[in-house]
Amino acid sequence: MEIIVMKIKPALFFIPLLMVSFASAQQNQLDNYIDSALAHNIVIQQKNISLQKAVLGLAIAKSYYMPSVAFEAGYQTADGGRQIQLPIGDLLNGVYGTLNQLTGSNRFPQLENQVINFLPSNFYDAKIHAVMPVIDAEIGYRKKITDQQIALSALDIAVYKRTLIRDVKTAYYNYLAATAAIQIHAQSLVLAEEGKRVNQSLLDNGKGLPAYVMRSESEVEQAKAQLSTARQQANNAKIYFNFLLNRPQQSLIDSNFNAMEQLSAVIPLLTREEDGAKREELVASKQLVAIHKTTVQLNRSAFYPKLNSFLDVGSQSENWKFNSESRYYMLGLQLAVPIFLGNRTKNQVRQAQLDMDQAKLNVAQTQQQLSMAAKAAQNNLLAAWETLQSTKKQLEAAAAYQRLIDRGYRAGVNTFLETIDARNQFAQARIAENIQEYKVLSAAADFEREAAIEPLKK
Repeated sequence: MEIIVMKIKPALFFIPLLMVSFASAQQNQLDNYIDSALAHNIVIQQKNISLQKAVLGLAIAKSYYMPSVAFEAGYQTADGGRQIQLPIGDLLNGVYGTLNQLTGSNRFPQLENQVINFLPSNFYDAKIHAVMPVIDAEIGYRKKITDQQIALSALDIAVYKRTLIRDVKTAYYNYLAATAAIQIHAQSLVLAEEGKRVNQSLLDNGKGLPAYVMRSESEVEQAKAQLSTARQQANNAKIYFNFLLNRPQQSLIDSNFNAMEQLSAVIPLLTREEDGAKREELVASKQLVAIHKTTVQLNRSAFYPKLNSFLDVGSQSENWKFNSESRYYMLGLQLAVPIFLGNRTKNQVRQAQLDMDQAKLNVAQTQQQLSMAAKAAQNNLLAAWETLQSTKKQLEAAAAYQRLIDRGYRAGVNTFLETIDARNQFAQARIAENIQEYKVLSAAADFEREAAIEPLKK
């Protein structure tokens, strides 16, 4: 780490700007684009729907604690089948006849023998049936799993948001680099055309060479080709950037961006230590372990007894009678105790335990991968920063060389080919510096994502 500090010392003039951290930098147009991407990105909208479904799943899981009430009605009729003979008339009619003679009245009527069928005839049963769990451990574990899945869905959204923020920043920087390259190539084209005009004028006046004019024409065509390529790259960068924001492909992009301010805010990231504990991926891995642990408990609950209460309120009778004799209510408890399930539950518990063990190993692996990714991203940022310092020095040298050769050419000391070479070196150095600046910002965005530095907006 001492080597890094020594390399950063030349940039101490940035110290006054470091009073504001990278996460709290002044709001700019890029931040607005990030907010728009988070609000309108299709993938985030899809993941939000999944989260809403998980929340509804929790509401469904809670509903199993409540009683379920249903109206049930049945009708059946039959004839024949088994029946029982009741000889009531044979048993009582003789007695009733004697009583009537003794009393001199007809108070005791004659009865007929009865035949009672086991199958009901024209029979209905209508009731309101209510069931409510009293003891059921499975309901509680399923609710807990659903609750944990909601947290996992929220973490999944957070992971994608961080990736989207990184991608939006990188795409924006690529667009700015491409538009800056257009300006540089356009200036080079102007200089090439001016060189062609000057050489053509010298040739017309008998002071120039045809080779210089031909070389000037080649430089003009080369500048036009580079300008066309830069415009195409800028257009592709625009299309991809608008795709991330879910906007029309040719929507205008505001390029009002202070790259120097953002570059100064990168310096603290070069020596920042991160352990990856804040990464949503690691928290999600631990959440999966918790889900598998609850699943083990859920499978074990199959051994537990279940107790339900029920209440029936209704009416049943034959021939659609409805009176005080047909109305009824029934209240009771139902107990179910598992005895033998063919080792099915035991195997399911073991299977869930293996899933939990595997999830624990994934946590350790994820932690190592995240730590490695964060360190690699920081190393890439440091390399990009050092390359930027080199390109700045190269630009200074190319500018000085170009001025020197230009003065020599005007004084007749240097050749036209030397001026072209100096101009090309200066243009390439400007492009290299511009591209490298945005490479540093892109590397900073990547490290910011890998280290989960910025808090996500809710």
